[in-house]
This record gives sequence, C-alpha cells and structure tokens, in this order.
Amino acid sequence: MRIIFAGTPVFAATALDALLAAHFEIILVLTQPDRPAGRGMKMQASPVKLLAQQHALQLLQPETLKSPDIQAQLKTLAPDVMVVAAYGLLLPEAVLHIPRHGCINIHASLLPRWRGAAPIQRAILAGDQETGISIMQMDQGLDTGAIILQHAVTITPRDTSATLHDKLAQLGGKSIAEALTLLDRGALQSTQQNEAGACYASKIRKNEAEIDWGQDAAHIDRMIRAFNPGPGACTHLQGDLIKLWQAKIVKTISGQAGEILAAGETGMIVACGQDALRIEILQKAGGKKLSAAQFLAGHDIRPGACFAVAAQ
Repeated sequence: MRIIFAGTPVFAATALDALLAAHFEIILVLTQPDRPAGRGMKMQASPVKLLAQQHALQLLQPETLKSPDIQAQLKTLAPDVMVVAAYGLLLPEAVLHIPRHGCINIHASLLPRWRGAAPIQRAILAGDQETGISIMQMDQGLDTGAIILQHAVTITPRDTSATLHDKLAQLGGKSIAEALTLLDRGALQSTQQNEAGACYASKIRKNEAEIDWGQDAAHIDRMIRAFNPGPGACTHLQGDLIKLWQAKIVKTISGQAGEILAAGETGMIVACGQDALRIEILQKAGGKKLSAAQFLAGHDIRPGACFAVAAQ
C-alpha cells in the first residue's frame, strides 16, 4: 500500500515512526517548512522532517497544498492513502480526492467531542475523565468526517497536557497502524459522527492562562495541568509574574481568594473560591522552575501574602 504521510510536530512523528516500524510503504512525507524557533530564532526542522531524513524518505515542505504543481506531484505518485496527523496546513478538496482511499486523519479526542486545534487542553480543562484517539476519514469539514476506529484513555487527576499528549501520541501510532492494516485487508468500515455530541476545541489564548483565584481549587488545578507545558498558568505575587506548574487540591480549607495560608517545605497553601491549592512547583518570570521549598528559600513569602490576577 502506497502511503503519503503529512504531519509536523512530535505527535505526528510518533505516528510516522510507528508506521515505519510496522514496515508500511511511505512514498512521500509532507511537513511544514522550517520555522524560526527558540531564543535565537534559528531555523528549525520539524520532528517529522528529522525522522524522514533519518530514514531517507522522499520529503516535500510546501507552503500550501493549493498549488497546482504540488497537486500534480501528488497525483503522479498514485498514492493509495494519505495519513494526516497535526500537519497544520489546510487540505483542499482536490487533495482529499487524490489518494485511492482518500485521506485519513489521526485526531487526539473521541470525536465528535473536541473538534479543532486544542483537544488535549480542552479535555483537561473541562474535567473530562477520558479522551482518546479517533481515526477519521477526512472531508471538507473541521474534524467532521466518518469515524474509522477509536480507542480511549483515562485522564488521571495528575495528567498534564504534556503527559496526556505522550499517551495519545503512542496510542495514535498504534491506532493508525491498526486502521491501515484493516484497509489493506479490505475490512475497513466507518461510521458517521453524531452531530448532537459535537463541541469545539478552540485554540488556547494566552489570556486564558491567567488564574482567577475566586474560582474553585478544582478548576484552577485543571488550568495548571492543561496549560503545562504551555503557555503556563500564571498569576502575580508581590508584583512579579509567577507561573504555576504543579499543585494539589486541599479540601475544606478556606480563606480570602489568593491568600497564602501556609508556606513551608511541603508547599504554599493558597485559598481559592472553594477549597485551596498546595502549590508544589512554580517559576518566577526569567527564572527556573523550583519546588515551593526552593522558591521560599530565596523569597520572603509569609502567610497573609496574596496572589493576584494582575500586578498590584
């Protein structure tokens, strides 16, 4: 089976690696052009490009798939299927029809729940107890195509977007290999999505990460986990921007929202609208991530001080 693979970040590279390990024939890899990244803003290749080069796969990095020349190149390859995983470029309708079996997408949610750009973060923010991988036949809609197969994973109370991403990336690789095996056997079936259960996972906006301590502790805990590793749930303390990376809910303790009720080796206990949070790992702007004990050793923070939404 002749496969074109389209993807860009680590999530996609994990899937490509799984297909290579299963000895599927990858005739072409599409990934986004190199972009400037890091403090030095140096041009960096995507994880998918690096993996493709490692395996000496044919590679293209078009700015768009709307180009007639690019579409002609894809047609010339006569692919059986295109696998798409977090590619980041729109697939025009003409491209969807180039492969004999169309284009198949690896999506990090149990569709129709959390269509869109940020399904992992939105699932944690919403307090979902499970999510998963959907292998979907692509159409012109936004994650609206027929479902080929789905596999679920539990979202634990300690999962962050980083840990959940890694679980789903591994599951995505196994799932697409399973789907392509069924396709090769002519045993692939699909089911239309139930529109009644659809919801949209909009892209995370930076201002969403600013903590309102009037919210209950469970909500703020979900924010901290959902915005880890980025953009980082943030607040202010004594005029400094602080990012929070790990916390635990402390039940039945209350006080003024944002007030530090205790500060010691086991963390800082901060009052919320309901219950409290024990802050365990935090980071001052421009500094390193520190345990609460390390942070307190270098800062004169005492009970009665208050975190705030904005610098005072």
